[in-house]
Amino acid sequence: MRNQRKSASGIILGVVLFLLIGGVIYLFNSSMFEREEPTISLEKEVEWNLKDPLSVSIKDNHGLKQVRATLSDGENSVILETKEFKNPEKMADLNISFPKTGFGANKKLFELTIEAKDASKWHFFAGNTAVSKSIIKVDTKRPDVNIVGSSYRIMKGGAAVVIFRAVDDAMKSLVIETSFGRKFYPTPFYKDGYYISLVAWPTQVSSFSASIVAKDRAGNMTRTPISYYIQDRKYRESTIGLQDSFLDGKIADLVAEMAPEKNGLGRLEKFKFVNETMRAGNENIILKITSKTPIERISEFSMKPFYPLRNGKVVASFGDHRFYEYEKKPVSESYHLGLDLASNAQSAMQTSNDGLVVFAKENGIYGNNVIISHGLGVYSLYGHCSSYMVKEGDMVKAGDSIAKTGLTGLALGDHLHFGMYVQGVDVRPEEWMDSVWLKESIFSVIESAKKTIDR
Repeated sequence: MRNQRKSASGIILGVVLFLLIGGVIYLFNSSMFEREEPTISLEKEVEWNLKDPLSVSIKDNHGLKQVRATLSDGENSVILETKEFKNPEKMADLNISFPKTGFGANKKLFELTIEAKDASKWHFFAGNTAVSKSIIKVDTKRPDVNIVGSSYRIMKGGAAVVIFRAVDDAMKSLVIETSFGRKFYPTPFYKDGYYISLVAWPTQVSSFSASIVAKDRAGNMTRTPISYYIQDRKYRESTIGLQDSFLDGKIADLVAEMAPEKNGLGRLEKFKFVNETMRAGNENIILKITSKTPIERISEFSMKPFYPLRNGKVVASFGDHRFYEYEKKPVSESYHLGLDLASNAQSAMQTSNDGLVVFAKENGIYGNNVIISHGLGVYSLYGHCSSYMVKEGDMVKAGDSIAKTGLTGLALGDHLHFGMYVQGVDVRPEEWMDSVWLKESIFSVIESAKKTIDR
């Protein structure tokens, strides 16, 4: 009997131990009892202009129950914001405003405390609490920006230069913003605090304006307009009737070579694929390659006029807006973003300036394609090559032969498609082939600006 009672007691004890161990395991593995503290995204030192809200993000995988922001000036404290969540939220964004009560008047340093409590049942149902403290440095001074030199004018489809001084102890970003959404990035120039940048006006954009925008870590911003004489320019528009021989020849061959899975498309579908889909992809490759700008300081920038093909004759102009028709019905359109030059078949083409070969491979409608970087975000492009004399990574010198003209890509006759790019924007090659324009619009501006800086 006694042995039976002992056995029963042992069983009960075992069950209790099992349940206890199971409960402990459940506690340690249940999401209700998770032990991870909330995450608060706030740096240990923060600059603040006291005007714009200070953004703080708080996250917790289980869900936030309460968040609080408290500001101290070393003597007094004030609660800036408190949020209670009836239904736990996994993320909370605080946009903290400085109190308008005269708190901390004339103080330059504050301490910001962020407290966050989650909805976990850990710590005897009290949850996990995270506390983050940051030093707030008051900075209400805007960056100092002054233009020291710029081109007199900019033409639609063309480029211009600007040189300026931008100074702030806590500079965060420096960019040239345009009216059409394009941004250009300056390069450090000559002496500390000075910058240079080329800007461009795309042919497809009807108007142009640009401003230097400097922002510091405190949120202060300075916007300085760049004054250019704005010169509009009309570019050619042409209507091209599509012939079956072209559609069944060059277009069909390109599709078969570049996108064989599209062979089942009809004539016009193949043309639209080549002229629109393929063209967009090819130009996006060029955009990515030619958008890079140097970040190292430069003191000089010069180049000779470009003359890529000896005895080359212009057979197609830059900026030509082409409308395509089939049986007198519009089917597609495109812009010709280069200058077509023709000479003898497989003529050698030269680079007129030193540079780095950043691309040398097949690129769809551009055929075999060479792109050279010349510094300051300036790139030259050579399309439809029959063969290469350079490879990616090569440094080339002015006068070096780089490739031969050909029929690769969307070319109906042996020629060179010559393009110029400024920070990813296609610009008029004619400007970069003109010694007078180069001197008046670029080099004289640079030399004059350097003299101003040296005063």
